[in-house]
Amino acid sequence: MKKDFQIHFEHFTAKNELTETEISLLKTAKKARENAYAPYSDFLVGCAVLLENGEIFSGNNQENAAFPSGLCAERTAVYWVAANFPDEKISKIFVVGGPRESSSKTPPIPPCGNCRQSLMEYETKQNQNIEIYFASLTDEIYKVSSVKDLLPFYFDSSFL
Repeated sequence: MKKDFQIHFEHFTAKNELTETEISLLKTAKKARENAYAPYSDFLVGCAVLLENGEIFSGNNQENAAFPSGLCAERTAVYWVAANFPDEKISKIFVVGGPRESSSKTPPIPPCGNCRQSLMEYETKQNQNIEIYFASLTDEIYKVSSVKDLLPFYFDSSFL
């Protein structure tokens, strides 16, 4: 039996298509990106996390000379939130990344596979979708309504 699935997403070409909250998340992710520690790859990523209670927190990628000891922006932010606010639900995550000397040709950067799996853990835990936005530095933005749209064949605790 053949089964198909679809990935649903929205595409925005300018930040004026976003809500005030989403613009705030975009700005927070861009600011976090500026503080990324990426001396080896020169690939800087910032992440902003919106909790259901309205608070916004951020993180950025942290590299290490002993690869793979570094950590991506998404996991830096989400793990910090989970450690400090374990009962709060995550509503939205905004990711902005690209080379240190980014050009207008750099597309929106989605979360890597490790981050997708980690985000799936929290979406499953809270039993509520997490909206994921990923943007270029020129404000081209993609949005998915659930981590499942980025990781359709996900692994979660139901397999254990």
